[in-house]
Amino acid sequence: MNALPFAFAYPAILGALAALPVIWWLLRLTPPRPKSEVFPPLRILATVLKREETPAQSPWWLTLLRMLLAAAVILAIADPVFNPRTSSLASGGPLVLFVDNSWATAPDWERRVKTADALIDDAEAAGTPVAIAFTADPTNDAVPGTAAAARDKLRAAEPKPLVPDRQRAFEALRAALNGVHPGTLAFLTDGAASRDNDATVRQLSDLQPAQLRLVEGDAAETIAITSANNAADSMTVTATRLNSGAAASLPLTAQDAQGRPIATGSVNFQPGQAVATGAIAAPFEMRNDFARLSIDNHATAGAVHLLDDGFKRRRVVLLSGEAGDTFQPLLSPLYYIQRALQPYADLIEPNTPDLATSIPDLLSQNPSVIVMADIGRLPQDTYEPLQRWIANGGTLIRFAGPRLAAAPADDPLVPVTLRQGERALGGALSWAEPQPLAEFPNFGPFAGMPKPTDVTIKRQVLAEPTPDLAERTWASLADGTPLVTTKPISAGRIVLFHVSAEATWSDLPISGNFVEMLRRLVQLSRSGGVTSETGGAATAEALPPFRLLTALGALTTETGTARPLIPNAKVTPVAGFDNPPGLYGSEEGFTALNVLQKDAELKPLDTSGVTAVREGLIGGETWSAKPALFLIAFLLLLADSLIVMFMSGAFSRLRPAARTAALVAVALSAALLLLPDRSRADDSKPGDDQIFQRLDNTHLAYVVTGEQDVDNISERGLEGLTEFLTFRTTLEPAPPVGLDLTKDELAFYPIIYWPVTATAPMPSAAAINRIDAYMRSGGTVLFDTRDQFSALDTGGGPASANGERLQQILANLDIPPLEPVPTDHVLTKSFYLLSSFPGRYAGSPLWIEARQDNHAANPKSTGSADGVSPILITGNDFAGAWAVDQSGMPMLPTVPPDEMQREYAYRSGVNIMMYMLTGNYKTDQVHIPALLERLGQ
Repeated sequence: MNALPFAFAYPAILGALAALPVIWWLLRLTPPRPKSEVFPPLRILATVLKREETPAQSPWWLTLLRMLLAAAVILAIADPVFNPRTSSLASGGPLVLFVDNSWATAPDWERRVKTADALIDDAEAAGTPVAIAFTADPTNDAVPGTAAAARDKLRAAEPKPLVPDRQRAFEALRAALNGVHPGTLAFLTDGAASRDNDATVRQLSDLQPAQLRLVEGDAAETIAITSANNAADSMTVTATRLNSGAAASLPLTAQDAQGRPIATGSVNFQPGQAVATGAIAAPFEMRNDFARLSIDNHATAGAVHLLDDGFKRRRVVLLSGEAGDTFQPLLSPLYYIQRALQPYADLIEPNTPDLATSIPDLLSQNPSVIVMADIGRLPQDTYEPLQRWIANGGTLIRFAGPRLAAAPADDPLVPVTLRQGERALGGALSWAEPQPLAEFPNFGPFAGMPKPTDVTIKRQVLAEPTPDLAERTWASLADGTPLVTTKPISAGRIVLFHVSAEATWSDLPISGNFVEMLRRLVQLSRSGGVTSETGGAATAEALPPFRLLTALGALTTETGTARPLIPNAKVTPVAGFDNPPGLYGSEEGFTALNVLQKDAELKPLDTSGVTAVREGLIGGETWSAKPALFLIAFLLLLADSLIVMFMSGAFSRLRPAARTAALVAVALSAALLLLPDRSRADDSKPGDDQIFQRLDNTHLAYVVTGEQDVDNISERGLEGLTEFLTFRTTLEPAPPVGLDLTKDELAFYPIIYWPVTATAPMPSAAAINRIDAYMRSGGTVLFDTRDQFSALDTGGGPASANGERLQQILANLDIPPLEPVPTDHVLTKSFYLLSSFPGRYAGSPLWIEARQDNHAANPKSTGSADGVSPILITGNDFAGAWAVDQSGMPMLPTVPPDEMQREYAYRSGVNIMMYMLTGNYKTDQVHIPALLERLGQ
């Protein structure tokens, strides 16, 4: 790199600056101002003959202006170039690029590519081979090759949502070099250690390169969320940062499953602090809707923390067969349960000991779990509502005790048939010794937990042997007798601990395993799950990848080579090449896998004891100042000419009015020339008048693609739909608006029509991010491939060119699952009654967000904001059917030619607009008779 921020392409020209003193002497003189004389001519002739003209000396400021003009011309010819690059590669071996492409490199990945590309250009100019290895790729072909091959690898690489595996990449690099010492070894690092005692820099130094260079980005952007805990009154979030210098306050946003921000908070770092904890305060019900947490203005996978049902805080009802003893709380059946569940759930206790009254009241509060400690008999009227609650997804957890041991054997709320009485172990009348626990089976919620070594069972209730008893047993004693049994009932389940909830029957309630066991059981209370029911036992199974996280922190359906996740492994799952971070399971239930493990800390890369050259990424493009200098020289020449004309009296011959007009014209021309571009009218940031105009009127908006024909059809199509809405409905939209996704404010428009065209430039990442934020905030985008194919209904065949472009756009958006519009959807009846949604074509369905429960009985369960889908996709070319010319005549024919199809296309547009503006209210309207009947009762 050059030591100066600029260099001259032709430095020899600068020698002309030495002539400036001579130019100063020459330019000091100026012709004398002409003198006006009064007729007669003889007097003028006499004056000419008698007097000799002598030149006058020019003012110093005019001479200085001319000197600046000459200097500007000389400097322009010398061609100063800013951000110059000079080759600084060491000779003696190949150029080796060791590149981090982890999640932390996503914000400045383009600059990293430019930096590596510049080094490859230097190697190509010097004829040096190039080897390149990426630390977040599972395999690397790091054999030194041509610069063109290295450049192709660089173009194909992209940041991955993973912690770099530098050891694997180093081994591949060392094997590829095969003892050859590199000339220059450039380590383009994210600056963070990938593990404890990360010795990557020392290992690279051991390759004995002639020059070792560490190229780092902005460490202030490397910030990640490591854990989240749904506490009693708030969601606590732990974050870590790489640059722990100054104090910082980072805003946090919690989003629901539809991507809508529903709560905010912050995490505050003190100076020198690398790990900090913040909080997001929100009500219990709102916190249960959190699906992801993110740090604002940090679009990386590390700055996003995915949540699954395991983070939801359950409402748990506690019931006991006896009243709590205030003076002896350790003997209370609920004492240990309360302390085990209090950090993870909201606990509710009855207001009255009358279970016949309290149980229906507690069920009305929609609890997830009910815990019964030693309750043998329940009031008869409570069995039916309890069984109905369990069948709807509730979890009943029961603990044994004297009352349950004496209860009838036909209790429907017990998972297995129990023998009456209890089994005593280690008592004075028993030959058996207290029993320890056996290993937990590899199925059920306790799979993967270590066997408790400090727990012994002294008393228990026994289950009658049945063929399926082993499948229903989640924990057992060393002699094989069941300790925890279960029974599924429709969507819910019953779980029984064959010991009491206090420490009289066993040591289990006073052990740490008791807390973990209850926590896992409470998590099973979610609707749906990541377990399968086989013979009544929850069997661990491999979870397929459902949604994966990109390096920029967006969820995508592209699963690539990701393998299924084993949730019940004995070790905590870690994100890696086989299991990238994301959601694993299905729409009905999934497990979240995040980039960093709990309590991880970002630490700087260890470079101690290694001599390396530190440098930053390329900051900007190389550019020449020659045009700007020539422009300055021209302006100085123009100013000099005007001054000379003024001094020579050229303006004095003009009339006063003409002189004033000339001066004003010159001043305005100079002002326009000197006026910077950014101070001219800028439509990208609307003023107050434009904002009020957008808010006071409803506008249909379309995406400007840059193709004149497509944009003209979009504009005329929305103009035609605007006229149709004005004539047929009470909605009177204002003229349609074309949008530049990178500049214009999108929040003013309820829906944006996007004509997809493969020949237009691919939208930038910034534009995609703005569209993604617009959809998360409640806006809707209507994608139209305009070719009868929507890229979702190709029937397994190849997609069209526009369909492929749509897939590329959707791959970068966090979109929900999609389905064709169901026959009972509100879109079919929001204004007109429709069975299809044709446009210029009629062959493509209209795709919308799929219903979450996949039940037609609940049509309000679809959509994000008030039941409105954030995305619509079609291939029927709506704008082509709506487009009209200035006289109101259709511009394009329908295919096949049918004016009724055009009429239905307009009606489709009306239904879509009403759906956007009114949500799902029509869904309720069709049920008015039933609602009135209920109100009458």
